[in-house]
Amino acid sequence: MDFDVHLVDRGRIEADANFVLDGSVVATASEPNPDLSYDEFLVWNLVIDHPEATVLWDTGSHPEAGDGYWPAPLYEAFAHVDAAEHDLADDLADHGFAIEDIDAVVMSHLHLDHAGGLSHFEGTDTPIYVHEREIEFAYRSAKTDTGSVAYWAPDFDRDLNWAVVEGDRRLVEGVELLHLPGHTPGLLGARIDHGDGTLLVVGDEAYWEENYEGQSMAASLLWDNRAWRESLAYVRDLERRTDADVLLGHDTAMLERFEGGW
Repeated sequence: MDFDVHLVDRGRIEADANFVLDGSVVATASEPNPDLSYDEFLVWNLVIDHPEATVLWDTGSHPEAGDGYWPAPLYEAFAHVDAAEHDLADDLADHGFAIEDIDAVVMSHLHLDHAGGLSHFEGTDTPIYVHEREIEFAYRSAKTDTGSVAYWAPDFDRDLNWAVVEGDRRLVEGVELLHLPGHTPGLLGARIDHGDGTLLVVGDEAYWEENYEGQSMAASLLWDNRAWRESLAYVRDLERRTDADVLLGHDTAMLERFEGGW
């Protein structure tokens, strides 16, 4: 079956590399005040233009992330510096799509740099696929003082047509959703088979290539370190068995690798 996969550039987050490479810069006796590394992180979405459905993968950050929409402490830690230049509708238009063209949305998870465009689908019948563990944890986190601070209720506490996923499941022919707990309880990735090739959408299971090679993210980015390592072993084994291309969560190298499509 012939279909296209488009990588949509949704801008850049700037943050301390220690969040992504645990202990990448540490103080020592001989260097008690080392220079920290402040780096750039890619934010992306996918459009899977498939005969069965045009599928949007994630929705990026809200365009007013830096104008008070995001809680100030979160923006201080993870500054989406160009969010205002990356409204979802505009970025889709750059690839020849409109919001109305989207038949389904898959939310890899509901952190605020992924769920900020869900407002475009409020009050519609567009199914929003999310793992059952993810939506439970997101509401717990946003509505109580337990869970994670990276969920922002205004993103997802809306009139949306949720399609709740349990475990792995087929989405459309050639696209299988994969449950990859670790970064969050309900993180979804995907295996996309097209012709003789396979694409593994690993997403935030591994922000950077170093994470995919086994260097852990900081504890603040992991819901469960053991689950993260088990999910990593699973996708790396799947890559070996299928000779797949791998799409990582926030590595800027992904733009060069996949910007022309896959």
